[in-house]
Amino acid sequence: MQVSVAEIEATAKAALLAHGAGDWQAGEVARAVARAEETGNVICGLYYLESYCTQLRSGRVDGRVAPQVSQPRPGAVVADARLGFAQPAFARALPVAVQAARDNGIAALAVTHSHTCTSLGYFTEQIAAQGLIGIGATNASAIVAGPGGKRPVLGTNPIAITIPGADGPLMHADFSTAAVALGKITMAKAAGERIPPEWAVDENGQPTTDPDAALKGALRPAADYKGWALGLLVEALAAGLTGSVNSLDVKGLKLPDGPPHDLGQFYILIDPGAHGGDLAGRFARVAEAVAAEDGPRIPGVPRRHLDPVEVPDALWAQATALAAR
Repeated sequence: MQVSVAEIEATAKAALLAHGAGDWQAGEVARAVARAEETGNVICGLYYLESYCTQLRSGRVDGRVAPQVSQPRPGAVVADARLGFAQPAFARALPVAVQAARDNGIAALAVTHSHTCTSLGYFTEQIAAQGLIGIGATNASAIVAGPGGKRPVLGTNPIAITIPGADGPLMHADFSTAAVALGKITMAKAAGERIPPEWAVDENGQPTTDPDAALKGALRPAADYKGWALGLLVEALAAGLTGSVNSLDVKGLKLPDGPPHDLGQFYILIDPGAHGGDLAGRFARVAEAVAAEDGPRIPGVPRRHLDPVEVPDALWAQATALAAR
């Protein structure tokens, strides 16, 4: 199916409304779903819609709650999602955080007690659209074991970075500190495909190419100890600084019922003009060197914009059925 981004957003919003979300909350989540599809991030797009709807019905996420925004210090903004969706909490707090960054040169935004935010880069690109460097971190249910271990301790714990430019981001990177996103393993299982042995270990801590064994075991950290250290940093920011839960205490994100996710996201907003440097010029120097070679590229440049989007027939049928309920 070839489906326009506008139709994806409208259908996602209708589905969320049909399952109990409030109007503006549904609108913010639907906008994120559509943006994920537009940029080719299929794991965080319509693929996640059924889970949102199921968990709205079961009460695992509150789709009508109003987030509370506070500013305890000039450079610190807190958005309490109150066990609702992350997207509305971020949207409500972003103007306050942007102003704080412009006033102080740098600011932090903590989103607390939220449902999974799915695409972390969706938020940092909004920060960059305001002319600020955006850095984000969030955790998730424990699925990553440390180097040499077999017990999942951390989530995939992604980091996202977007650097603003005059005509769009100079760089946009959104990556897991695990060897791979969990969704790629579940998609491989659904497709009956094997996975690279670098991605995961089985229940005995041995590398595996079987996605089912991987799901019963644990993911491996990206780049061994380096990814492990970054994942621990994300845990400190996303759980420690926000007062939300550790990865160890989150049940599977797509389980239909159970306790709310209660996750946190932590963002750093930096005003490039406040520090006396030359961000555009220095980055252009690097970009020119990268462009001179055939292989390397700057992550996320140019940003993908798919419209219409090619959506699998079964997935679109599921989305429209959810919207019609």
